[in-house]
Amino acid sequence: MAVAIAVENLSKKYIISHQPRERYTALRDVLTNGAKRFAKKLAHPFARPEDDATQETFWALKDINFHIQQGDRVGIIGRNGAGKSTLLKILSRITAPTSGRIKIRGRVSSLLEVGTGFHPELTGRENIYLNGAILGMGNAEIVRKFDEIVAFAEVEQFLDTPVKRYSSGMYVRLAFAVAAHLEPEILIVDEVLAVGDAQFQKKCLGKMEDVGREGRTVLFVSHNMGVISQLCPTCVWLEKGRIRDIGQTESVVNAYMLNGVASLNGEMAFPDDLKKAAQLKNISLLDRNGNVAQKFDCDNPIHIKFEIEIRKQLPGLYGYLAIFKPDGTHVLESDSFDAMTVNPLDNLPIGINTFKVTMPPRILGHGEYVIYFSMACPSADNFNVDVPGIVCGFTLDDFSSKRGNQRLGFFSTLLVWSKPER
Repeated sequence: MAVAIAVENLSKKYIISHQPRERYTALRDVLTNGAKRFAKKLAHPFARPEDDATQETFWALKDINFHIQQGDRVGIIGRNGAGKSTLLKILSRITAPTSGRIKIRGRVSSLLEVGTGFHPELTGRENIYLNGAILGMGNAEIVRKFDEIVAFAEVEQFLDTPVKRYSSGMYVRLAFAVAAHLEPEILIVDEVLAVGDAQFQKKCLGKMEDVGREGRTVLFVSHNMGVISQLCPTCVWLEKGRIRDIGQTESVVNAYMLNGVASLNGEMAFPDDLKKAAQLKNISLLDRNGNVAQKFDCDNPIHIKFEIEIRKQLPGLYGYLAIFKPDGTHVLESDSFDAMTVNPLDNLPIGINTFKVTMPPRILGHGEYVIYFSMACPSADNFNVDVPGIVCGFTLDDFSSKRGNQRLGFFSTLLVWSKPER
């Protein structure tokens, strides 16, 4: 089978400038320093101006090599900052590599964020034709697929409305429908599918499986190991800009998740990202005494404590967490709507807000687990407000039941056996 994508010695470098921390200075110091700089300029008029900033070289990707066959469905995994999005942007020709080269056979359609390639002032109908033209489609081809795209996106009622008035869900439904239905040879999809509801995600995954069966190539980035395992037979694990592993998804995901447990502890803090309207700042796993821990026993609860910083009030903000086994098995999930009466993350005040989720005793069976966390908001500029991904790992032991750590299955729930009275 023909090679669809060949990546050879690919590297991408960024120069990061660090400005010195600002100090408060007296007016006398400002005038004196200004006079000194002016005198230097008069003495050396052609000298380059001094820059107090220091520069750092950051390799987002370094010496990446792999080949993808036509019709392959390939997952790309790795922690935040591993280089996944940079790789997709280079493959999508959004940014150029610093060195190395890529060979791509066929048309590429990319969905890297909600509404990629859409013009907000144009209607949904106009954006379908615009996106198709950008992808190199003829008018007849777009017309042939038009009804199928609209039906998949479920936006018939708003087809002649400017997309700037679409909700995030409508935006992403239409964007994915266009990207997937205009028959590109290569479909590149980032974590953007996380914004949809469960029914929409299932529909999208089905469509990507159909694309693969039709002989077209799919590259899919996700923090959701269950989805990666379901969709992609092959997987690439990126770590600090380099390929850590590549091969069958089951073995790569298993190694990645085990590494995640080994490198995680019961607490993690996150540096400020001022671009985010809301951000997870700290997460910790607490035992029944309120102490941070990584090892627990099945007879005691696990308290998951979140500290969320709100920089802009967000009506409709909600949180999501999932628990995975190291092999990527999706064991449990929850979101802030589980509170039933009210979503406690909705429209939080600006500042640090603290929350706790309690996992009761005897829910999960013994073994190792990792926790995935994200926040989303339909009213935000970016639906995916914060997606830190895998944030904590923990181990459970069963010390009290009959077979203890020899018990099989996902759960350690003890069922009551009784003899009914006559």
